[in-house]
Amino acid sequence: MELPRALGLYVDGESAIDLAGDCSTVGEALASLGKRAPGVLDRVMDERGEIRTHVNVFLNGESIRFLDGLGTPVPDGSTILILAAISGG
Repeated sequence: MELPRALGLYVDGESAIDLAGDCSTVGEALASLGKRAPGVLDRVMDERGEIRTHVNVFLNGESIRFLDGLGTPVPDGSTILILAAISGG
């Protein structure tokens, strides 16, 4: 899983994390990340267990919003990328 620098602060500055265990969906991968780094999960998911609107999650370069969301299957060797949207002027 690849993280932006701001979220890497919650995992000792790491920008990429190899998730151990069997994560068959994006939701399971995020739950596994949450066990290792709860601070990251709090910033990615809201209190309803949904991905925050300003956060984008990609599986192998494709937004999970256009796939099956948190239920999107994660094939072996896949990369999950978390990006926070940036706005301002």
